[in-house]
Amino acid sequence: MQKFDEMYTSLPYAFFSKGEQVRDHYKIYDAWLARQPGDMMAKRREEAEMIFRRVGITFAVYGEKDEDGAGTERLIPFDLIPRIIPAHEWSSMEKGLVQRVTALNRFIHDVYHDQEIIKAGIVPRDQIENNAQFRPEMMGVEVTNNIYSQISGIDIVRAPDAAGNGEYYVLEDNLRVPSGVSYMLEDRKMMMRLFPELFNAHRVAPIAHYPDLLLETLRASSPATTAEPTVVVLTPGMYNSAYFEHAFLAQQMGVELVEGQDLFVKDNFVYMRTTRGPRRVDVIYRRVDDDFLDPTAFRPTSTLGCAGLLNAYRAGHVTICNGVGTGVADDKSIYPYVPQMIEFYLGEKPILNNVPTYMCRNKDDLAYTLANLKDLVVKEVHGAGGYGMLVGPAATKAEIEDFRKAILANPSGYIAQPTLSLSSCPTFVESGIAPRHIDLRPYVLSGKTVQMVPGGLTRVALKDGSLVVNSSQGGGTKDTWILEDDTSAAATAATVASTEAANSTATQAQS
Repeated sequence: MQKFDEMYTSLPYAFFSKGEQVRDHYKIYDAWLARQPGDMMAKRREEAEMIFRRVGITFAVYGEKDEDGAGTERLIPFDLIPRIIPAHEWSSMEKGLVQRVTALNRFIHDVYHDQEIIKAGIVPRDQIENNAQFRPEMMGVEVTNNIYSQISGIDIVRAPDAAGNGEYYVLEDNLRVPSGVSYMLEDRKMMMRLFPELFNAHRVAPIAHYPDLLLETLRASSPATTAEPTVVVLTPGMYNSAYFEHAFLAQQMGVELVEGQDLFVKDNFVYMRTTRGPRRVDVIYRRVDDDFLDPTAFRPTSTLGCAGLLNAYRAGHVTICNGVGTGVADDKSIYPYVPQMIEFYLGEKPILNNVPTYMCRNKDDLAYTLANLKDLVVKEVHGAGGYGMLVGPAATKAEIEDFRKAILANPSGYIAQPTLSLSSCPTFVESGIAPRHIDLRPYVLSGKTVQMVPGGLTRVALKDGSLVVNSSQGGGTKDTWILEDDTSAAATAATVASTEAANSTATQAQS
């Protein structure tokens, strides 16, 4: 199987090969790394862990239970070696992301209104109406700017094509409550703190303005009933695994962090309780799933939402971001249709390709999947967080047979994909520096325009050979550098040479 490494042109690689095996956009970094003392990376990692622990950046790892049976709270492992992407690659990816998210928002609006894509026979009706994320309560509801997913997290992987060149694929669309952006921002802060000299040597595109763009997007989503909208972040509470992120984003935007009990509805308007009395709320950036938003409309036992919220939303008096019912578009059973959506709504060919996907609800795809389970990745259509999936090449015979039974019992509940040789990136692990598989989650903001910061959250599978990068299952993160302009090999070499010369002069002066 072909392999693709982000930094090195061939695997296995020899470190510090004087740039011979190193891709052009990594050459400055490689030259810098070769000059560092042997214990430098370990010391910097200890420093990073200490700072992250002090700040309180934790995540619940489910499956690793403590004595009380709760998920283990721990730091997300942070890798010190950045993932670097040249400008021309990002430019193409950005266009593809804008195209994809625009089509997905058009699709959600269509599903809850005229259903033209169903009438055209492109997406089967039962794929929509039998979808657990479809909300019939949203039929005919008008939302601001016809945007349902204001914050989209699109998971992108890279794999080698037939010629061995890395090609980007969309693995998954996250349109409900995509998380992880706080780690993207904190990783960047940490890298700038630990390695300022690297940022002097590279033109890394900034991402610190993400909270400003997010607030701009949320305010642009406000109902037309007010000129100065009040925005809040709705959290399930401090026991949620992503609570740090909820508090972080509210603080960074300068808006209130609220729980369901802090809100109430009167005359179809939403208010929050404050020490100065009720204050009207216009935009809710919710980090709570649909089922828990409104006990009078969805789950009656929910204490995380606010009674009457759906009625206020349907009346157009408050905007919920992301919109109720967006999950119908990020379901894994809908994912295979996204390229056709792009052509149907935009009249364009997809810039970013899907991973080839077999839908087990189709007789032929089911037969192929069952015959090739040992070579495929099989996922539950409603699964998330890396749970409910089978990685065939890494599974035991017993696990494969158990999955076979589950698929046969409910074929429409599963899709299958070929096992991609995900790109790797050098990662600092206990044994030293070694390749580990990665993906990328850029965050796409849709308001009056579609925009994003250059980069995203690179997640890394820390276990050797593992393809599971999810933080909830023990994956780590890397800082993602988008270079502001492509540096030619000659220019890169000149920069490296001048850096080396400066260091040499400094060393002589000290001695």
